[in-house]
Amino acid sequence: MIRDRGRIKWTSMMLPEHVKLLRDWTKEDRYDPKRELDEQMLENMNETISEAMEYGKVVAISHYHYKNYELVIGNIHFWDEINQKLHVIDRFEEVHRISISDIADVRFTD
Repeated sequence: MIRDRGRIKWTSMMLPEHVKLLRDWTKEDRYDPKRELDEQMLENMNETISEAMEYGKVVAISHYHYKNYELVIGNIHFWDEINQKLHVIDRFEEVHRISISDIADVRFTD
């Protein structure tokens, strides 16, 4: 029976710089491409954000952050019109500043 150890047997013959480049390369394969939103989706998100700000409802915001999508659940504190960012406070009282162009989806949570 052949016991192949995969990359383990080759890393001992590589320079540390090469090993780092290979790790970065495998990490890049897991990146998600940014999705383009259509007009109807943008209008629905705008209505949801406006209603959540007005009535203080809890929302789940999916946004693009460091080449991956993240989910933030919390209340929208305010809209920063100058920087084009939403200030969201989550359950742990952490403040998240989310750019409007990075938002993929906004939904109400119960």
